[in-house]
Amino acid sequence: MRHRKKFNHLGRKTAHRKSMLANMGSSLIKHKRINTTLAKAKALRMFLEPLITKSKNDTMHNRRVVFSYLRDKDAVTELFREISTKIADRPGGYLRIIKLGNRLGDNAEMAMIEFVDYNTTYNADKPAKKKTRRRRKKAKTEEAAPVSEAKQEAPSNEAPEKKDKE
Repeated sequence: MRHRKKFNHLGRKTAHRKSMLANMGSSLIKHKRINTTLAKAKALRMFLEPLITKSKNDTMHNRRVVFSYLRDKDAVTELFREISTKIADRPGGYLRIIKLGNRLGDNAEMAMIEFVDYNTTYNADKPAKKKTRRRRKKAKTEEAAPVSEAKQEAPSNEAPEKKDKE
């Protein structure tokens, strides 16, 4: 049973797992896209997305917190300078995982993980626009009145025609 097991341990001890995720996170920040197994990609997304959210607010404290996770000065600098400005208006979902199929040697599921805003293939056709949370708009009373009048007229026109046919 998986009670209270929040994340995938990836078959590694804690120190090895943290080092691996830090290295993969640094590589992803530097190269904007990496290929790995699906399980590692999902674990990396859980590891990196909170750090990307922290990079939106460029303070010394946030830089030190992110550095304690990534342990790579160049990656932290690039995250806070370039990536945070590009994803500033996005409310979340900074990374995309694309399944690539199975690896030939051991049949492991492979995936590509990339930054959403850095892929030009998906974003070429669409104009850059700010994503917002949508709300349901309330209907105005002025617009509702002409609609109700039109509905009232339609049944009155149909009723005499039916009487004439009988």
